Amino acid sequence: MRTSGFAEWTRRFEDERDRRSAQGDPDWTRGATLHPAVWAGIQRFQVGEDGDGANLVAKADQAGDPDYAQAVRLFVAEEQNHARLLALLLAAGGRKTLTGHWSDTVFVRLRRLMGLRMELLVLMIAEVVALRYYRALRDGTDDPLTSDVAARILSDEQRHVPFHCERLHASLTELPRPTRRPVMAAWRLLLLAAALVVAADHGPALRRLTVGRLRFVTDVMKSSTTVVTAILTPHPEVRTNAS
Repeated sequence: MRTSGFAEWTRRFEDERDRRSAQGDPDWTRGATLHPAVWAGIQRFQVGEDGDGANLVAKADQAGDPDYAQAVRLFVAEEQNHARLLALLLAAGGRKTLTGHWSDTVFVRLRRLMGLRMELLVLMIAEVVALRYYRALRDGTDDPLTSDVAARILSDEQRHVPFHCERLHASLTELPRPTRRPVMAAWRLLLLAAALVVAADHGPALRRLTVGRLRFVTDVMKSSTTVVTAILTPHPEVRTNAS
């Protein structure tokens, strides 16, 4: 019997879960020292990673593919682990987590407006922006603990993007062919708006991480070209220049 393509994704997530368990956590006792602007950025991204994913899981269940639904649960668990890692990093630097942030509230409300397709399109905006942010956090600081945490999260995000691309490809094939490219063109406009907001909001932190506002936005939009191609092309393999 031919298995769902998402059965393979489930195996990938499970393999990564086992590898992560064997690796263990970073050495939190090292502590972390960062500029206050960078700490503020980490606090905001920690809020964005923190959530139970119940709405996404429910929509995945309704999609009728048990393999996909299980893979989504494993994806949500990885996102929750990101929130945990960032919270522990903040604690290692003597910083507290935030109870909320307006940008996260906006994204959550947008994701819940419609069905699974809209949820994933909005989620992908956050994922593509996160790729560039965590790369900047990994490479732009000389704090070993911060670089370690950012590298772990970035590695996960680099798998998350092709995972969502594969499901979005299947979802867009349900639309009339002439509407598919306009949908993705609108998505890129929303991504641009989000990247501009993040660049403005995190400008001081990005400068400390040796990435200016303009470069951040430019890099995000450059990577989006590959993502759009992957979503519109069968069997996408996404390379987002985030290594």
